[in-house]
Amino acid sequence: MTTTNPNFTDAEYEARVAQTRAEMAKRGIDLLVISDPSNMNWISGYDGWSFYVHQAVLLPMEGEPVWWGRGIDEPGARRTVFMKDGANIVPYDDSYVQNPQKHTMEALSSLIIDRGWHTGWIGVEMDNYYYSAAAHQTLLNHLGDARFVDATGLVNWQRLVKSESELLYMRRAARIVERMHQVILDVAEPGMPKNMLVAEITRAGIQGADGQWGDYPAIVPMAPSGLDATAAHLTWDDRPMRAGEATFFEIAGVHRRYHCPQSRTLFFGTVPDLYRRAEEAVLEATQAGLSYCRAGARAEDVAIAFNVTLNKKGFEKDNRCGYSIGLSYPPDWGERTLSLRSGAMTELKPGMVLHFMPALWLEDGGLEITEPVLITENGPELLCSTPQEIFVK
Repeated sequence: MTTTNPNFTDAEYEARVAQTRAEMAKRGIDLLVISDPSNMNWISGYDGWSFYVHQAVLLPMEGEPVWWGRGIDEPGARRTVFMKDGANIVPYDDSYVQNPQKHTMEALSSLIIDRGWHTGWIGVEMDNYYYSAAAHQTLLNHLGDARFVDATGLVNWQRLVKSESELLYMRRAARIVERMHQVILDVAEPGMPKNMLVAEITRAGIQGADGQWGDYPAIVPMAPSGLDATAAHLTWDDRPMRAGEATFFEIAGVHRRYHCPQSRTLFFGTVPDLYRRAEEAVLEATQAGLSYCRAGARAEDVAIAFNVTLNKKGFEKDNRCGYSIGLSYPPDWGERTLSLRSGAMTELKPGMVLHFMPALWLEDGGLEITEPVLITENGPELLCSTPQEIFVK
């Protein structure tokens, strides 16, 4: 028996397993090798900063999932997974770690053979940050009787509609990101070194809100100012913040690995006309997009409504305007499934949560006023109450 402390009930994990197995059966997959840590967590409960080495959750068509990972991470697995049979927590020897003489997937191959899973169809997450070309080749070399199929995204898509328990964690994360934005307003001032402000933002995020603790984010705070804000993904340095410059803050509150990202823009001094016009365009286009954030609409309906309105106001956005969010690990807080863009035909359903992300990068800076949105039977629910405007100090 294991001593476990998972974030959800056994019944919820069992429902996730059954849902995933139904999709496996449709695709003819006998064994699923899950290496994305977000998917590992969702299917088993496992939570640890161990994704820098090879690890996986194996899901056969019968029985409990099997956690497989580095030996020193076995106690962490026993503390977090829902599985009750200790035989389904399988460590590998530390001699495999970063050893050019042998590959960790040799140990995984031996486990698969020992369990009798080596002659069927094996699904692997081919296009995944954590599954390398060498890992795949090693499995091919040692499991010659198996047939492999790309199962990238199979588990991710099962996660799209959130349970009430998941939404509880996301609402807590929403309270945290609201507090983070308030801290920005309270402490940011011209002359303040950017790294000191980011330290305060991070502190607030970890402290949490309303008595609920803050987890670490899958993406560090993005906080570029001035010309740096013409780029999408710059972080921070030690340069003092300056009057007459815009800074956008792309941050997320996180609770038990569930993310609620939200962005706002801060301006010191009088806001230039270009930014006011961009603000007006983004907010009007956001309302147009949100009008389609309802059950039965398609993802592209939201994007088209947003872009048509934005274009009428004299601005263009040539990238997606949103994506699904929820449980995640570095390097991305998106779920890598639904995107809000033309041609995306995914039907919106109650329980989906999107980061509506109508960011604009202008010639001398950037503007971000974004929202985490829950799809409900009655339309969109904004998870945060942060004012929708450029912050001015």
